[in-house]
Amino acid sequence: MSRIFRWIITGMILVIFLQSPVSGTQELPENIEWLTNDSDPVYASPDAKKGGTLNASIMSFPMTFRVVGPDSNGSFRSNILDNQLGLTGIHPNTENIVPELATHWAFGKDKKTMYFKLNKKARWSDGTPVKAGDFAYTLEFMRSEHIVAPWYNDYYAKEIDKVIVYDDHTLAVVSTKAVPEIHLKIAISPMPRHYYGELGKDFVRKYNWKIVPNTGPYYISDFKKGKYIKFKRKKDWWAKDLRYFKNRFNADKVIFGVVRDFNIMWEYFKKGKQDVFGITIPKYWHVKTNTPVVENGYVHKIWFFNDTQQSAMGMWLNQDKDIFKDKNVRYAFAHAMNIQKVIKQVLRNDYFRLEHGFTGYGRYSNNTIRARRWDLKKVDGYMKASGWKRGPDGIWEKDGKRFSVEVTYSFEEHTPRLVVLKEEAKKAGIELRLQKLDMSAAFKKFLEKKHDVAWMGWSTSLRPQYWEHFHSVNAHKPQTNNITNTDDPEMDKLIDAYRNSLEAEERMELSVKIQENIHRIGCFVPTFMVPYVRQAYWRWWKLPAPPGTKHSSSLFDPFGSTAGGLFWYDSKLYDETRQAMKKGKKFQPVTIVDETYKMR
Repeated sequence: MSRIFRWIITGMILVIFLQSPVSGTQELPENIEWLTNDSDPVYASPDAKKGGTLNASIMSFPMTFRVVGPDSNGSFRSNILDNQLGLTGIHPNTENIVPELATHWAFGKDKKTMYFKLNKKARWSDGTPVKAGDFAYTLEFMRSEHIVAPWYNDYYAKEIDKVIVYDDHTLAVVSTKAVPEIHLKIAISPMPRHYYGELGKDFVRKYNWKIVPNTGPYYISDFKKGKYIKFKRKKDWWAKDLRYFKNRFNADKVIFGVVRDFNIMWEYFKKGKQDVFGITIPKYWHVKTNTPVVENGYVHKIWFFNDTQQSAMGMWLNQDKDIFKDKNVRYAFAHAMNIQKVIKQVLRNDYFRLEHGFTGYGRYSNNTIRARRWDLKKVDGYMKASGWKRGPDGIWEKDGKRFSVEVTYSFEEHTPRLVVLKEEAKKAGIELRLQKLDMSAAFKKFLEKKHDVAWMGWSTSLRPQYWEHFHSVNAHKPQTNNITNTDDPEMDKLIDAYRNSLEAEERMELSVKIQENIHRIGCFVPTFMVPYVRQAYWRWWKLPAPPGTKHSSSLFDPFGSTAGGLFWYDSKLYDETRQAMKKGKKFQPVTIVDETYKMR
């Protein structure tokens, strides 16, 4: 959840501002109703203690530390963004607005404007005070051609009108149009004007590996390319005693080591070189955790159910490839994917079938849609309708071309799933060629639109986001998230209407129709959803009660401002565990199943 909402507030909507704001030249409107939130329940534990080092791992080193521009949209980016606060945040259980850099906020009568009072204690990691002008600078930054980020250039030119600076600690952010739930769009993050200054043509190269000042609890203290990245907690962090931040972000250091093989990562974890390991994969939960460190009680297991938006995990078909230009062929491909067999045979029925890409969004979700099921007769019908015939080896052929496509993925543990799909697809007359790349290389290929089929899942947001993934303005060009190259006039009209609508009911209706159109186009084959978190962790790490929030996607997310940093290190338990391991002493095995927020 922390990363989900951070993405909304500081990623896709890092929203922004006046080109040349002049401090003190404008007056605040009269009768502003200033609001705050100091009454929602806290969810951190008062027993939490500071200290310790969380050792984690990543499968590939990021291609850059920039959060915009070429090669910046990788998975590690969230760790950087999660240490950059916005004006306000979202409470992970109530979903109400909570303070971050702003202490108070107010809504303009025009439904386009929000006013903010900054916390006067707010500081950048280099000690420089955060001022309203830093928010104004974000617009200048994001609109600059030098960042080589067309999506951001376009968004911040067309969606954000200006930032008005009233004084160093009072500002307004103005949208180009009235929108519902305006706080989700303009609760933006600042950019450090004092650090960047005037941008030049060398921006991409100059800032590729720079450690930019931030406002969150940690900063990158050290790194070695291809090896590790170290974060250090700011012991004098300006926000450490605020209501929704107190007793959180407790580890002194967080170290991400590069381990390119998942099995090796597991071996490192069992040796105590890594503190936490995700065991959502059934093989790990049911089989691989039958190992001494777990059976002797040194490592605990937890199964935590959440109630949150589900990742759009599946197979994304590139419609710029000749074979996928035909809708019948796309439909046939979907009916040739025996997802249910994978769930039963490989995933031990622990996973659920994802019916479409926007599940778990309440009334914004179209719960009537059902993913296309394995059906050889329908494959046969669609292929013949488009003039294809079975070749000598059973694979469909037309005009000298075979129905043979490459499926690109990045996670070794997914290979058994894809092997089953490959064998089942062969029965349907389709050849899948499996290509495994490391995470960065795979994502780069997807963004450059060089794939046939992308096997991946997107991160989620509080409300469905369609423009980035399905609007034609983002098709047929690299470095956008429309990796299916969807270019459909009807879809564009619906997405534009969805973005422009001010009424929640209308947006919900449009969302349902958009999902119908995604299903109609057939560019996405949904696979699995996992409405829970399963993790193994060494017993010297402790969790609050309950151990996570309604939207927690990890119980050991170290940074995210809305739900991260809830865990803490117990030095006495560390010493006790290490001594027990030396002496062969055992503890009672611990497996926790928490259904506090289980979907009902």
